Amino acid sequence: MLKPTGSWVAIPTPYDHNGNIDFGGFKTLIDFHVAHGTSELFVMGSAGEVTLLTLEERQQIIKEVVKLGKGRIPIFFGATFPTTADTIKFSQFAEKEGADGLIYTVPPYLLPPQAAVLEHMLACMKSVSIPVGIYNNPSRVGVNIEPESIEVLAKEVPNFVVDKEAMSNVQQLVEVKRRLGDRINILCCDYPKYSIVLPTLALGGNGAANIGGNIIPEEMATIARPWDSIEIMEECRKTYFKYFPLLKALYWFSNPIVIKAALKILGLPSGGLRKPYPELRGEKLAELEVIMREMGVIEKYSQK
Repeated sequence: MLKPTGSWVAIPTPYDHNGNIDFGGFKTLIDFHVAHGTSELFVMGSAGEVTLLTLEERQQIIKEVVKLGKGRIPIFFGATFPTTADTIKFSQFAEKEGADGLIYTVPPYLLPPQAAVLEHMLACMKSVSIPVGIYNNPSRVGVNIEPESIEVLAKEVPNFVVDKEAMSNVQQLVEVKRRLGDRINILCCDYPKYSIVLPTLALGGNGAANIGGNIIPEEMATIARPWDSIEIMEECRKTYFKYFPLLKALYWFSNPIVIKAALKILGLPSGGLRKPYPELRGEKLAELEVIMREMGVIEKYSQK
């Protein structure tokens, strides 16, 4: 069963000039990642403005993007809704449409207790047979999925394949890896404030579920390789340190504000942002372009 590994890039949802979903833009972004070594894509995560999409738009994205990626690059889709029933309904729709895999977060704002989190995840994951995983992001949703709960999921859900961790607590990574071994793949976010990419790989993790790959896909593919040799480890560390300032810039504000600005600089599809997200303008936009230019990113990846 498919298990995300390497550079798993969370891409934004591109819009056209009228603010509608730009499926031609989706195709261009997918082509870009196929050409530059990205391992898998994650659509409708936090970088995809998922909470600002209607149900109809999310269903349309599943229908169209599945076709764009099929046989070219595996694509996982965010499937979380506020209720367990709606999450299951959407999950089964996505499976029927041919999605490669689904990712669940704890429904935001609700702050359910851990037993309820586990019950929710079990029900959602068991409702489909395609690969599923969790995106553990307590800073966004207010609740951590504890290692004990992840261990239960791994024991009871045969199609549970990946745990994306997004927190600064390395102990969480250790506990998950110690309890689960190689039963599921562990990937981490590339948020510089957490800086858990190197610890995750050092512990035997399988890659990085990242936003940096939107702008530097080949470099993130180098960074996110599992450490199977000293050479890979050294190249990872060298590349990570080099591009760390760019990663910091991409996280100046909540995703996908800076990502979309960087995509526009490169001439790649992005469109605007749905309110209340603001566009990146002024000094910060100019600073971002300087960083990208000085690092050779514009020269290498510009589509203009």
